[in-house]
Amino acid sequence: MTHTIKKTITALCLMILGSILLYNCEPDPDSLGEQLFLNGAAQGKEEAFPVIAYNIDNNDTIRTDAAKLAYGVLGAFDESQFGMQKASYLTQVKLSTYDPDFGTNAQVDSVVLVIKPRFASDSVTTNTVDDNYTYTTAADGAVNAKKVVNTYPALKFGKAKRNLTIKVHEVTTFLKSASDTVKSNASFEFDNTRELGSKVFNGNVSSVAITKDDGGTALFTASTPGIRIPLDKQFFQDKIIAKKDQPELSDASNFIRYLKGLRISVAENDGYLFQFSPNDMEMIMYYKYETTGSTTKTQTSYSFVMGSGNAHIGQYQYLRDNSFKSKLASNMRLYTQGMGGPSIGIKIPESTIIDLKNSYENEKAGIISAKIRLYIDPQWYKTNYPKPSEFTLLRKYVDPSTTGATKVRAGFTNDLLKLGGIPGFTIFKAYDNEANDKHYYDFTVTQSIKEMIEPNSKLETDKTETKYLKIDLGSFEKSPDGTSLVGYKSTTTPYNTTRAVFIGDASNLDNPDRVQLIVTYGTK
Repeated sequence: MTHTIKKTITALCLMILGSILLYNCEPDPDSLGEQLFLNGAAQGKEEAFPVIAYNIDNNDTIRTDAAKLAYGVLGAFDESQFGMQKASYLTQVKLSTYDPDFGTNAQVDSVVLVIKPRFASDSVTTNTVDDNYTYTTAADGAVNAKKVVNTYPALKFGKAKRNLTIKVHEVTTFLKSASDTVKSNASFEFDNTRELGSKVFNGNVSSVAITKDDGGTALFTASTPGIRIPLDKQFFQDKIIAKKDQPELSDASNFIRYLKGLRISVAENDGYLFQFSPNDMEMIMYYKYETTGSTTKTQTSYSFVMGSGNAHIGQYQYLRDNSFKSKLASNMRLYTQGMGGPSIGIKIPESTIIDLKNSYENEKAGIISAKIRLYIDPQWYKTNYPKPSEFTLLRKYVDPSTTGATKVRAGFTNDLLKLGGIPGFTIFKAYDNEANDKHYYDFTVTQSIKEMIEPNSKLETDKTETKYLKIDLGSFEKSPDGTSLVGYKSTTTPYNTTRAVFIGDASNLDNPDRVQLIVTYGTK
């Protein structure tokens, strides 16, 4: 798929350059279409056509194993339209060294779990908490310094000014491997009788910096700001230190069946949702041990492996109003929500296709631009919750090269495949008209519509018709180098915390804000 995207983008760029050199004038509207009419440059007649819009009920379930979660989600949020959504997180723990030697008479002093939420790096509050701090270095000994705390607001969706109580428990179900497929509603047992740790989170994260009084040189700068949760040191004394030289600590296979993992959750059922990086989590055990011939115990620490290679699982819980299923079925309003909530489906009806084909054949009307327009429900807009800034658009189409069950397939739209690399191209654009309180999104389907009605479209490379589209919250994941998309199944939807309500009501043709196909076309 990556190769196909790169290949089509390269070919299209050559086509555009060639057209400019040959003609040095505006091409026919139906020759290259969307890519030459971006950023409001299109000139032609605009007309609205009806489409069928409907809710897709995903049964509040989505795949949330390690392969799908670049970020984890914690928290809970309850509001009237979508009900309560609550997110917990399960993770395996591994030893950084197996069959570890903790020394003689090792004793745990403390254990801390560090979670690093996404935060607003441009909204820092700096406080000097100690002007007379003494910092000891190996080179200079005791140095007069200042201890400074930088505080940042975590990025949240929901009621931001609330506290959440983060709790940690031991998982008692084997989590298998990081490559196993797991759904968000999967059940895993945990020891609810013993809380390993808790922390009241006020929505902010902090980092500490220590600077030298003389000259302000940085003596110590903490890593990424995070939430530090103290854990039960006796649990680790019994579970880890006491098992020195035992089979439980001898290798990874034994250990993940012995300490099966941790469950991280919040006590509250309302507040906000926030994202954090699973691979940046830390768990550090601070302990001391005796050394031969010394009466003073040596202080040291041991770090566990929490990141890549471990099983990570997002667990999502929903509590919907009894009327929610009925609201989805009515399609009067369209509901979309990340993390397994509903999606929006769009069908291009035969009557619309016939009308467009008639215009093409009888009036020689070539499509310049085609958009699916969705208006935000005014009542939802007034809630002032953050409006979505990420969407995915997929197509379901009939592939004539296959037979049977595989004949109907899903994938990227041809707009994205063929135009994705053109400067200025986007899958969607948001528009706000505060004067008449109109807020809507336009989703690009130019190439998809052209291939339905213009059999000789110069950009057409296959005969696959797109009549069904699916809209989800989230974005397509990019490759590590950022130059291509991983694949149409790789999206941020499993951990996207936003949601939105749009106007549906496809049956009411008198409603100017109903979902429509907006086509701009010109004639030869």
